[in-house]
This record gives sequence, structure tokens and C-alpha cells, in this order.
Amino acid sequence: MVHIERTFAAAAEDVFDAWTSPEVMRRWFHCAPDWDTPQAEVDLRVGGKVQVVMRRPDGREAKAQGEYALIDRPHRLVMTWTFDDDPSNEQLIELSFSESEGLTTVLMVNSGISTGERRDAQDEGWRGCLDELERALAG
Repeated sequence: MVHIERTFAAAAEDVFDAWTSPEVMRRWFHCAPDWDTPQAEVDLRVGGKVQVVMRRPDGREAKAQGEYALIDRPHRLVMTWTFDDDPSNEQLIELSFSESEGLTTVLMVNSGISTGERRDAQDEGWRGCLDELERALAG
């Protein structure tokens, strides 16, 4: 399981929307500043699909998709998550957003990860993504 808590200098609505707007997701939903996200698709409804394609500097792509299980803007977002390179491993991503004095804390729990090696890689990847989200919200 990956458990990350991060606070952003933004309203909860803005942080929540960054997770659900394809335009905004393309600006931040990748692991490092030298990656990009050429594709993000969102059908924001319970049972709707979410998909991203992240591209490494060498051109290789990482694709992931999921299905929304709970949408409570701007407080909670829950979705399944599967990577194309490990399609049998359906994970769960649970996000909680809490705002206080103009700051929003996101608590992320990513469970159901198939191996310890993959968990460590995803922990690093999510932390990189959240760094990118912080830059996107500041800009």
C-alpha cells in the first residue's frame, strides 16, 4: 500500500478539479518534470472511466486507466487503477481533500498493488506526480 499526505496552497475545489479535468491532468499527471502526459480522458461519473498516457523522455509510454467508484466533490474521490503492463492487478486509489485557511491537504491511499517492487515504484511515481501537481497549481 502507498500512503501519501501532501498539502497544497490552493482551494479544495481546485485541487479536486486537477484530478478530474483532462486539460489540467495533462499538465501534471506524470512522474517527473521531463515527462509529459499527451493523453488524459475523464468520464466523471460513478462507473465512468479515467485514462492517462504518460510519456518518458525516451519516448516510452506508461498507460493507466480506472473507473470512478465514488465522487464527492471536493471531499473524496475513489477509483480503480490498472496499468497496461500489469492488467490483472486492479488497484484502488482513495483520495481525501480537506481545506483549512486556504490550504488543501490530500490524503492518498493506493492499495492492492501486486508486488513490493511495484509498490516502491508507485510510491516514487506518485510523489513525483504530486510535485508536478504542486507546480501546476502554483502556475
